[in-house]
Amino acid sequence: MKAYLDNAATTKVLPEIANAMAAAMVENYGNPSGIYELSRNSKNLLDTSREQVAKLINASPKEIIFTCGGSEGDTMILEGIVKKYRDKGNHIITTKVEHHAILHACEALEETGVQVTYLDVDENGKVSPEAVEAAITDKTILISVMYANNEIGTVMPIREIGAVAKKHNVLFHTDAVQAVGHIPVDVVADNIDLLTLTAHKFHGPKGTGAVYIRQGVKMDKIIYGGGQEKGLRPGTEDTAGILGLGMAAEHALNHMEENKKRVGALRDKLIAGIEASIPEVRLNGARVDRLPNNVNFSIKYIEGEGLLLLLDMNGIAASSGSACTSGSLDPSHVLLAIGLPHEIAHGSLRLTLSEFTTDEEVDYVLEKLPQIVERLREMSPLYNK
Repeated sequence: MKAYLDNAATTKVLPEIANAMAAAMVENYGNPSGIYELSRNSKNLLDTSREQVAKLINASPKEIIFTCGGSEGDTMILEGIVKKYRDKGNHIITTKVEHHAILHACEALEETGVQVTYLDVDENGKVSPEAVEAAITDKTILISVMYANNEIGTVMPIREIGAVAKKHNVLFHTDAVQAVGHIPVDVVADNIDLLTLTAHKFHGPKGTGAVYIRQGVKMDKIIYGGGQEKGLRPGTEDTAGILGLGMAAEHALNHMEENKKRVGALRDKLIAGIEASIPEVRLNGARVDRLPNNVNFSIKYIEGEGLLLLLDMNGIAASSGSACTSGSLDPSHVLLAIGLPHEIAHGSLRLTLSEFTTDEEVDYVLEKLPQIVERLREMSPLYNK
């Protein structure tokens, strides 16, 4: 692999985290629910990690519940809130550009009689606080808006939306999977009641995540078993994975500003280089309110699947805004929501960076990508130099 630029899909685990997890699996293997020393040691690891995760988002450790990741966290919050507040109302507000974990959960809830409003976004993928406020009714029990978009990198006006929710006494949830660990997230200042995060987006292990539930917010469980994680997420905790999540959270907090600056500079270099070397491209997502590690372009006269295959042949890992590789003939719902026609949305490319990304990798992509695009366009009957 000459250039790994698919970090929005998953990131490389920090070596020190992998080593600590391996040691925990053979040294601190006790069930955290036990009363003997080996179990107490495991419980201490959970307590430390809970503090580390809480500090990353300015929460209290007792407001952190460990999960297996983002999709589980989103589902347990949406379904848990609906179950708890059925007597108050049955209306949820979200957007058309959410991750499928939110959209599919909402679709399932609609089948049970829940009403869901899917708000439009602007050409950069941003929803307005005014649109959120206008959608609130006396039956609204939850607003769920992602912190930053996983495809096009646009950062939402979360603090303003949270203020709207607070004004109307409606609970506010944000899927912050792509934001946490990359940009500052403050659940207090941002007026957030519920939040979802996962470790593998910021150099922690896959299969481990957490939700933040503001103290005082009540929620029904959707998983049954023991009393672990306040009974909301029963089951024996993955001690090693949670250790990795905590270490990743601490690392992200300690290195956030330097990583934002360096990775953001590489992102801008990549955007400028693509715009300068490839004609008829469109940057998707906001230029200013954008994640520091996200680049997403629509490239006319090509198909995303062919682009990815040729990039892979040149040692470049990336992803496409097109859903062709997942077996669907439809392009990304996010790109359609921002107004792109199907033929342009099908030719999209997402390049996402991390603190491991080097200048050499960016230079290599800027060398190879124009050649690949030109090759694909020469095969297109629509392209005319």
